[in-house]
Parts: sequence; C-alpha cells; structure tokens
Amino acid sequence: MKLVLFEAAGKAIAPGLMTDRGIVDISAAVKLSYTPQLTMTGIIDDFERLRPALEAIAASGAAIPLDQVRLRAPLPRPGKILACIANYWEHAQREPRMLNMFMKNPDAVVGPGDTIMLPEFTVPHMFMHEAELGLVIKGPAKMVQAKDWRKAVFGYTAMIDVSARQDGRRTWPSSPIASWLGKSFDTFGPMGPCITTADEIPEPNDLVVRFWNDGQLRHHYNTDDMEHRVPALVEFATTVMTMNSGDVIMCGTNHEGLGAIQDGETVEIEIQNIGKMALKVRDPLKRSWERGVYMGADSTNPEAVKRHRPQT
Repeated sequence: MKLVLFEAAGKAIAPGLMTDRGIVDISAAVKLSYTPQLTMTGIIDDFERLRPALEAIAASGAAIPLDQVRLRAPLPRPGKILACIANYWEHAQREPRMLNMFMKNPDAVVGPGDTIMLPEFTVPHMFMHEAELGLVIKGPAKMVQAKDWRKAVFGYTAMIDVSARQDGRRTWPSSPIASWLGKSFDTFGPMGPCITTADEIPEPNDLVVRFWNDGQLRHHYNTDDMEHRVPALVEFATTVMTMNSGDVIMCGTNHEGLGAIQDGETVEIEIQNIGKMALKVRDPLKRSWERGVYMGADSTNPEAVKRHRPQT
C-alpha cells in the first residue's frame, strides 16, 4: 500500500491511499488524531489490525483523481530524522568508510508541490540537492540486530537532503561543531509523495533513484551501491537511540550528479516503487550558480545505474 496525507476541496488534511484509480480517503477506517503526524503514526502502530479494512477500501472505495488533490508530506513532523553521511561507494577504488549519521531538523520537512526556500545567508558557496531513500520506522525499536531489521522498518519514502555547502562536499559552516546545520534550514527536508509499505519493496537495496533539475537528469543510481546497507543502518541507529514509529532514517546519497539548485527552478525526485514528486525553488536573494553537474556525471550513464561493490 501507498499511504498519503492529502487535501481536497478545501477540507482538512486527511489520510489516504494512493491507488491506480486515484486517492482513496481512509479517514473513516482509522483513528484521527490531533495532528496529521499523529494520525499517520497511529496508522503505522495499528497497521496489521487495519490492513484488511484498508485493502477493502483500496479496492472499492471512492477515488479522487490525483490532479484534484494536494499531497502533503506523509510524515509532516517526524520525531527524529537520522541521516547517513555519504554511504555510497560511487567508485570502487577508495577505502571503506565507517558508518556515521547526523540529526536533521524534523521541522525542515515539506511535501510534494511545496517550495524549497533558500535562506538569506551569503556565506554558503551554493545550495545542493541530495536524493535519498528514507526508511520509515515502526517502533519502539531499540538494539535491533541487523538480521531482524525488517521488524523495525514499516515502509519507505523519498527524501531530498537539501544542503548548504561552502565548497566541494563540505557543509556550511566550516566549523566541525556546527557543520551539519547547513542541512537543517526550514524546507531543507522534502519528503513524499507517499509511504510505500515494506511488503511492496522486498529488497530496499535494489531501487533506482532519479532526480531532475528543470528537466536535467542529475542523480540516477541504484541503492545497491550503498556502502552500509539497510540492515546495518537499522542496527546502528537503534544501538544509539530508541527509534519510534514515524521516525525516519535517510540512507545517504550517491554524490555523482550533484549540482546546485537556485531560484525559479523545479526539482523532481523519483524512487522506484515509491513514486515521484516535484517542488519549486525560491531564493529571496536571487543568487545564481553555473547550471549543471558538479560531482561527476557517471551516475547518468546506463552502465552506472547498478554498480558492484568492492569484494572483500
């Protein structure tokens, strides 16, 4: 199933299912809470009991055409977002790296059709996109071993880790104490268009991720290229902290195809079996950078869609 939050005909944000027929409202079948985030978290917690009713609604419930609704981020305010640092081989000639993560601001989340607002700072060299697979957690999950990772993963979503960079891959500002703050500005965590439940993606390390900037294909890679794969990410995160339902782990990006985003552009992300969404970019300072790819274009070549990890 593909779970969404949506608005239609001026009504409040409601939970729904994305189907081939359109968006099906499931409000009558689930417990509605004080906020859309809590409603979705409740669905995650109670999903196995709800599944038969949701399957019936998906098959026969009234559907609203997709072009008549506004999709919102499926998890508008996750309790926690843990994001991997790098985590893709990209090229096989380097030494393996240790797994590491940072915390990304949950308030940075926006959804399909929203606007990425570049902040009024003149320090960063530029603002860049990073297209990533997101793991949606079912908790509480603590000390989950890699072999049991499926118990902690409810589903998957697509995310863009918008980043303020000083030069190369360094993140603004250059101080190591605050280096990841440049990824946590408001609107720097686009998510959507849905949560695809785990049963529809049997192997998360075999999904094609694509990203376009004004129609120019930039990211085009397979999650098979992850250096530390999904089971290891779940084990690592839950060793450090308890992950609760509706928390998210961002799996990192393949930096090949990385480039700037700037005022007036439209960006799109698509992940196989999850879906596609588009957002606008606005910059009050109207800055501009050279358009194109800054971190190599290998990932746009068909031969590079699926790589082979170094053999150990």
